[in-house]
Amino acid sequence: MDLGTRARDTETAISFLEYKLMAPSVPMVPLTLIEGADSKGAVCLDGTLPGYHLDRGFGSGANSWPIHLEGGGWCNNHRSCVYRKTSPRGSSKFMEKALPFTGILSNKPEENPDFFHWNRIKLRYCDGASFSGDSQDESSQIFYRGQRIWQMAMEEFLSLGMKQANQALLSGCSAGGLASILHCDEYMELLPSSRKVKCLSDAGMFLDAVDVSGGHSLRNMFQGVVTVQNLQKDLSSTCTNHLDPTSCFFPQNLVSDIKTPMFLLNTAYDSWQIQESLAPPTADPDPILPT
Repeated sequence: MDLGTRARDTETAISFLEYKLMAPSVPMVPLTLIEGADSKGAVCLDGTLPGYHLDRGFGSGANSWPIHLEGGGWCNNHRSCVYRKTSPRGSSKFMEKALPFTGILSNKPEENPDFFHWNRIKLRYCDGASFSGDSQDESSQIFYRGQRIWQMAMEEFLSLGMKQANQALLSGCSAGGLASILHCDEYMELLPSSRKVKCLSDAGMFLDAVDVSGGHSLRNMFQGVVTVQNLQKDLSSTCTNHLDPTSCFFPQNLVSDIKTPMFLLNTAYDSWQIQESLAPPTADPDPILPT
């Protein structure tokens, strides 16, 4: 099983556990599909419509909009992308019809004092490349349309009232945190310069590190994502003018060029990166095999 699949399965399991624990006490926010997105090619890996969850703001937060980009790993080869098509991370057919909003999406002031009354949105992740890419695999009918999903979703949110926003925040976690970095300046450009726009990347600072065996596990995986989804043309030209496309999928090579105020939130010891990037199973010269 590859890194992207393991990350996706882990996050799915955590989401399911959160659902079981929180559902009885937290209001459920329904899934909305973006109608007409398919006419513009903005579709999930399997060709289904992308979706989001919106809980409307109120009071002094009625004109403020935080958008949270869902995470959930990546698919970095044909096999993992085909597998992903049969999951919520690749098809809206398998997405939960409603989700509990917690943390930065919560409507409880004691839990989310800054944003509880804003128009809180969770944009579902179903392209496998952090909302990037604009190509497809004709033979397998796999659609790599993350960039189009991003654009259609933003058009939808603007039509729902975001164009009147006086404050806007783009956030994301994990693969969604990487997406918030990739799209931060695009988000700022959607709104007039007089509006307050900021970005937040939670656990999205993936590092191009050398693992304990001298290999580059995460770079190899990101190279697969960039190659299979043909991301070269969708990455920052400021970066690709002097670095290779895979390097320009790593946040460390992007953040210095971002003009929009951005907050980077990462633990000092990122357990996922330690296990999958610094000390991956492939680096063990003498793995313990089951008897």
